[in-house]
Parts: sequence; structure tokens; C-alpha cells
Amino acid sequence: MDMQEREGAVRCDTIPSERSSSCSSCASHAGFLARIASSLLLYPGYRRLWISNLFFFAGVWTQTLVLGWLVFDTTRSEFSVALFTAARLGPMMLGPLAGVVSDRFDRPRLLLAASGWAFTVLSAIALLVALDKISFWGLVFGGFCIGLAQSPSQPARFALVADLVDRERLSNANALNSLVLSMTQMIGPALGGAMIVAFGAASALAISAGWYLVSFMALWPMRKLKCRRQPVREEELVSLVAAGFRTISENVLLRSVLGVTFLANILLWPIYQGFMPVIAKEHLDLTPTGLGWLLACAGTGSLAGALVIASLGDFRYKGGLFLIGTAIWGGLWATFALSSSMPLSFVLMGLIGLSASPFGVLQTTLMLMMTEPHVQGRVMGIQELTIGVMPVSSLVLGAAAEIVGIANVALISGTLLVLSLTVLALRVPELLRYSGHDC
Repeated sequence: MDMQEREGAVRCDTIPSERSSSCSSCASHAGFLARIASSLLLYPGYRRLWISNLFFFAGVWTQTLVLGWLVFDTTRSEFSVALFTAARLGPMMLGPLAGVVSDRFDRPRLLLAASGWAFTVLSAIALLVALDKISFWGLVFGGFCIGLAQSPSQPARFALVADLVDRERLSNANALNSLVLSMTQMIGPALGGAMIVAFGAASALAISAGWYLVSFMALWPMRKLKCRRQPVREEELVSLVAAGFRTISENVLLRSVLGVTFLANILLWPIYQGFMPVIAKEHLDLTPTGLGWLLACAGTGSLAGALVIASLGDFRYKGGLFLIGTAIWGGLWATFALSSSMPLSFVLMGLIGLSASPFGVLQTTLMLMMTEPHVQGRVMGIQELTIGVMPVSSLVLGAAAEIVGIANVALISGTLLVLSLTVLALRVPELLRYSGHDC
């Protein structure tokens, strides 16, 4: 039975005079939900990956909040938070090598190794926190070890989507992946903040470790998955890495998308990833629970945005939505930095999450669409390297925040992003028109 037949098979128990309009309404709702979940319904392998991602990133978001809160509570220093964030995100610099590994080896098994490692490391940190045997530098080292589980596995995690779904479902599948990030971003921090207050940081970290274990179990049936992409030829490591960079250098649209990723990750993502505990305490005077709910607002907005993009299917002007949505995101961050009202700040954080969805969903979708399958892992690895500038940027932004305050840093960063994307749109207008149907 195809998708339309499934949509038409909805049963409505209504009286005869109302059946026609009611069945039409039910079919409409079923059709909308079926469009959103089409990749989950059609591809069992992708469904397992999606479930694994759900629990993996639940662990990521909970431990990010808890460890960041522990660091700031211990040191009361924005620069210390920046140093911890740099250590946690430092393994992103291995992106090109991770991309080669993703193209050369079995991607599901790589993700199994990442989940298993994250479970082991976070369990050890939770135990040390419970025993009060971990110092600031221990937290920094622990953050680096967790980063080794998350960052180098990302090229395989992104490229595996293209292995599991057809091209016309790629935007939908990546939107559903973004949905995972949004749900975990919404639920994980809220739970993490509440658990710090109710049970303590060690318990919150232990629960995060358990989610990594569930992620491992969800992927376990895929350990023998046969990949449909052509295997990469045996070449020297330098040649394989160079092929990825050459692919990007020869495509102006690919370079432009990567440039937007670079700008976002030096200007704004470090603030969200590392400095939200500082903003919560110093700018808004929030408790850990309040911080959790602030991040939950961003997650709610991201969830709504991802649902809308997933429902669009293989829509036109993906590049335009990507570029304009990211510019709006930067503008909202600048507005958030100017807000001194707590209710307004919560609303703005929800809108920030909503406007971040085109960036989060479409950066990967566009790069996969612009790339041949045999080199997708390496291109995703270079994307990871571009994101990997975040630790260095975190240190710079942290040092600036010590001088002018984190709110002023967010204002300047958001404004610079808007101006930069305006220039890019004027210089590469074809990106605004890009739909992915001509590659």
C-alpha cells in the first residue's frame, strides 16, 4: 500500500450526514502527519537511526547543561566556562579525518562505538561527581573525552542518512533529525535543571549515561547493514582528505553553505553551547530550573520549525530558506541581548529556536545534495571541522565577555551575522534560488 492509500484508509465513525466532511478532515490530518513522518514510515534502517539519535542527543543536552552548570558554579568565571566548552568541542577539529573514516568504514558500527564510549565516560564522571572527587580540570578532561564520542562520529551520523533514504526524502529525513535535536534540546535541559535541584548533579549525569546506553541498543540491529554506496578506493590518507577539500573548492554553492556554517559557529553557536548558564545567572538571574526552561523554549521553537520543514517534503528554494532563516536567527539573538524583561526573553528564545531550524536542517541537506555519494562522508567531515572552530571562538568570546559582558557579545555577534549574510546573498544570489532538483 502506497502513501496515498494509507492516507485514504483512515476510518471515521460518524453519522452518515457528517461522514464526508469528517472523513475529509481525518484524511487531511493523516496526510499531514504522514508527510512529516514519511522517512520513518518508509525506511526501517532510518527509523532505528532516528531512535538512536533521540537518546544519544538526550544524553548530550542533559550533560551539556549539568557539566556547564558545575563548571560555572565551581569557578564563577566566564572564561572557565569557555575553556571547558573549548575542551568539549575540541575533537571537532578531527572532522576531516573522521570524514575519511566515515567513507572508508562501516558507519553503523562507528556510531555503536561512539555510544558505547559516551556511556562509559559519562558513567565515570557521574561516579566521581557523586564521590566529590572531581576538580575543574577533571571536568575539562571529562568534557574532552565526551567530545571524542560526539564530534568525530558526526560525519558518519549525517552521511548515513543519505545511505538510508532516497534523495527526494533527504530534506524530510534531515528535518526529522533536527526534530530529534529540538525535542532533546527542549526536554533534556529542563530535566537536567530540575534534576540538579531535586537529586543533584551526579544523578542527572547518571541518567544521561543511561540514555547513551539506550542509543547503543537501538543501533545494535544495524551492525550488519549492507551499504549501497560504492566503497572508497584504497588511497593515501592525504589524498582522501584532499579530495574532500577539492570537492568543496570547485563548487561555489557548496563553499557558500560552508561559509554560513562557519560564520554561525564563530559568532553565535558558542554562546548557546557554552554561555547560557552565564546568561541565566548574570543577565536574567535564573535558577538551574529557570535555565532549563529557557533552553526548553528554544527547543520548543526548534521543534515547531523542524515539523514545518519536514511537512514540506522536497520543496523549492531550500537555499533561500536556509540563508534568510539564518539571518533572522542572528537578528533575534541581537534583540534577545537587548532584552531585560524575563517574559520577553523567554519568548525571544522560543523564536530563536524557530528561526534556527532552517540553518540546522538545511545546512546538511544542501551539502549532501551538492555532493557525490562516495565523498559525502569527507564533506561532512569538513563541515565538522568548520564547526570545530567553535572552541577557539568560545575562548575569544569568553575573553570578550569578561570585559564587556556576555549580553553585549551576543548583540555584536548577532548583528555581524546579519550583515555578513546580507553580503553573501548579494554576491551569490543563485544560493537563494537553489532547490536541489538540478544536481
